[in-house]
Amino acid sequence: MTTYHGILNLYKPAGVTSHDMVSRVRGILREKRVGHAGTLDPAAVGVLPVCVGQATRVVEYLSDARKVYCAEIGLGLTTDTYDGEGVVTAVNDVPDFSLEEIERAADNLRGPIMQLPPIYSAIKVGGQPLYKAARAGTAANIEIQPRPVEIHRLTINAWVRPWLRIWVDCSKGTYIRSLAHDLGQLLGCGGFMHSLVRVQSGPFHLSRSVTLEELEAAVQAGRVEDDILQPLDTVLGEWPAWIVDDATATRLRQGRNLSSSHPGWRLNPETTHDYPFRRVYTAEGDLLALLEQDGNEWHPAKVFTFE
Repeated sequence: MTTYHGILNLYKPAGVTSHDMVSRVRGILREKRVGHAGTLDPAAVGVLPVCVGQATRVVEYLSDARKVYCAEIGLGLTTDTYDGEGVVTAVNDVPDFSLEEIERAADNLRGPIMQLPPIYSAIKVGGQPLYKAARAGTAANIEIQPRPVEIHRLTINAWVRPWLRIWVDCSKGTYIRSLAHDLGQLLGCGGFMHSLVRVQSGPFHLSRSVTLEELEAAVQAGRVEDDILQPLDTVLGEWPAWIVDDATATRLRQGRNLSSSHPGWRLNPETTHDYPFRRVYTAEGDLLALLEQDGNEWHPAKVFTFE
């Protein structure tokens, strides 16, 4: 049986959960070690990076990556879930806003902001996901804390009353549903997220995503590694790279710290900038380890084996 290691740039359709996608990949590849990087709501579509095999050990770095979304917002309605799946809690007339008026309201949501997550979300408070408390009717007893996020870019692409289309380039942890809700509140008429497409997650773009059906076809043709699976270091492109000799590779496999002056290093000349992390490759070009700075030494935080 083939063992796979790498990242899939999958297209998630509407109506399935991110967990459903992971389960399908496990079955298609016959691989237990599968995990996604960044949940998409069931109604949302778009890029869902899925890590397989040893790549599950870099999920945290991919989850930290910036995301790009295209969202359609309906003004005049407010729902308890901040999207079209919830119960309508308020209905208001929508004024004939000028684009300039909407831009001024959106200015309050650009840059570093404190965002209040939706009550219907997977964020845990006291060990319980918020959506479970909301469904149980006990959400009123929970104080939700706003969280720092950064909206690097918020562009209004279309405005035809009452529908608004926006593109958002944002940090991890951003809820586009909350942006839709908050923009509606700022405009004074309410708003909800009608649809959402994740266009990009880190280095993975919608234009190069593949469906589960395409993954199944690649398995049948024996072309998964050649055509679909991305190397796990795809998400580590900003990390400087070191190449090591065989003796140094052995030391790292043993989990031993090494000093930055160790003679076994050879710095990749294209990545000489300072950074508290390093990718390490063997002389044959295989990814060996990820190092974290530990005082004057480097600690092998993750060591990879691909057998």
